Amino acid sequence: MELSGLDLGAPPWAPDSPFARAVREADTLAGDLVVVTRIDCPGTWLEPGGTYRAEKLFVVQVEVWGGTLLVATLETYSDAWLTMDTRGREQPEVHALNAPRLAAALDGISALLGAPPEPGDENRYAAPSTTGFRDLRAEGPAYDDAWGTFESLDRARLLDSRLPESEDDYEQIADGPVRYLAVRRDDRTLGFVWAAVDDSAAGYVPRTAAGDEAFDAGAAWITALREAHRSGLTPLAALQDAVRRPAPPEAGVFARGSHLEAPSLDALEELSGRY
Repeated sequence: MELSGLDLGAPPWAPDSPFARAVREADTLAGDLVVVTRIDCPGTWLEPGGTYRAEKLFVVQVEVWGGTLLVATLETYSDAWLTMDTRGREQPEVHALNAPRLAAALDGISALLGAPPEPGDENRYAAPSTTGFRDLRAEGPAYDDAWGTFESLDRARLLDSRLPESEDDYEQIADGPVRYLAVRRDDRTLGFVWAAVDDSAAGYVPRTAAGDEAFDAGAAWITALREAHRSGLTPLAALQDAVRRPAPPEAGVFARGSHLEAPSLDALEELSGRY
């Protein structure tokens, strides 16, 4: 049995929370089974300029094997614990604010489970340790440009998985400045719909910290851009058309105000990837 993408709820042990329902469902099973539960955990990270929220700061995975073996895994989706961010830049102040928080959480989990943490494998961004992550400033990360090599492709793959194949996409690469509008739901920014100032390209950039909702909204806006492309609109005209077009609930709404401008698509992607 596998249950993925659960929300902890508030509080998680309340009778009607997703977590409590999953526990009850697992308790009804019989036999030599493996039960895997994955729980999305929102949270905040700190920077000298403020506090920021991520809808999937951690994922907790709990595996129960035949009722006799329990394996708990903590995955993190933030670079706030690292001495170098995902673009290979040193961030000692961010690390100093956040790394002790992760170390304390690992201590608490170790005390609860009665065993020290076992670090996972080193990946493209970081090297896990028993207290968080090793300092890679001396040796450097595994890749010089992990963001450019992997992150953009990963985000495109997550968006594409929500969309049918189409030949009606605008060009996705812009060499110069881009105009964009922020897509919001409630008080959270989900992503940015953009068009190149030179009218050569258009697309959607998901805000990583918004989690899966950013990609669900992106699928709706990419669909709208495809319709504009089929109608013969240029990228900048498609951006204007998106403002007037009624959007489905999962798409969110545009923040009020005029179009903003970023010096490059890369700069907009960096904004969406961090904040």
